[in-house]
Amino acid sequence: MKTIAIVAGGDSSEFEISVKSAEEVGKTLSSRYIVYIIIIRGTNWYWEDKKGRFHNIDKNDFSLDTGEHKIKFDGVFIAIHGTPGENGLLQGFFDMMGIPYTSCDAFCSALTFNKQACKLFLKEYGIQMADAVLIRKGDNMDLTKIIKQIGLPCFVKPNDSGSSFGVTKVKLKEEMLPAIETAFKESDEVLIEAFMNGREVACGIIKTKSKTIVFPVTEIISKNEFFDYEAKYTVGKSNEVTPAGMPLVITNEIQRISLLICDLLGCNGIVRVDFIVVGEKPCFIEINTIPGMTKESIVPKQAAAAGISLEELYSLAVENMFVPIFP
Repeated sequence: MKTIAIVAGGDSSEFEISVKSAEEVGKTLSSRYIVYIIIIRGTNWYWEDKKGRFHNIDKNDFSLDTGEHKIKFDGVFIAIHGTPGENGLLQGFFDMMGIPYTSCDAFCSALTFNKQACKLFLKEYGIQMADAVLIRKGDNMDLTKIIKQIGLPCFVKPNDSGSSFGVTKVKLKEEMLPAIETAFKESDEVLIEAFMNGREVACGIIKTKSKTIVFPVTEIISKNEFFDYEAKYTVGKSNEVTPAGMPLVITNEIQRISLLICDLLGCNGIVRVDFIVVGEKPCFIEINTIPGMTKESIVPKQAAAAGISLEELYSLAVENMFVPIFP
């Protein structure tokens, strides 16, 4: 039986969501594998046993000394949303250790986590998306010029974070600066993105060397101003309809573009691609290479709609982990 580390936590505002995802994955995989949930926060990497004792990970080889055994893991299921699990940092570490893992590789993770870099990459291949402006801390901002280019309303968001932390829908010019300051609390780069008037949808995919499954499309109907953190994680604050109540031709196009985006980026494992459908045209928002795995999350619901159990889904990811070519 394989021994799998499920890494959770991280150094972003998504810490608690990540831990919830890891706990759900751990419950599901424990029937097939020996699993340990490893918490990573800053330089503290540890496993907590049933007696509440903490056991540190040896970062020299990513091994765990339980006091009774030294455990070398057969692979890692990455469940960290945000840094360092979704932006390529951990992937680079595991590459150097020669340890297989379930997500996209280091380059793909770094590229997709940077929203603007990912958008510019995909734009070269004709993927439709909203116009956007990137600003960095310390930049001289001409808000009048930005608003003239992007228009109002618009979205102000951190360039490299998830779960809608730090995201604001801006309707008036005087709201712009406070929104930028809020986003800067989450990132050193802020993306100001044109508003797209349409229906928000998401499409999950698992892509491995042995199989690719494109899941049914979910339409997200938020009861808030937009699909913010509260709407994502508070019961009753949004309706997530799976399969989406859209004409088949539109859902087929969303699935086609989602798979195309994954292929262009070289994704591996479980991902989710988000769009706004304007009229009948899917417009790309972003891709999540470590999507949520809690009971409230979208991909588990899509898998259920496709008749795929979570045990089958997560096991498929484990059995087709990305294997570093060195050392």
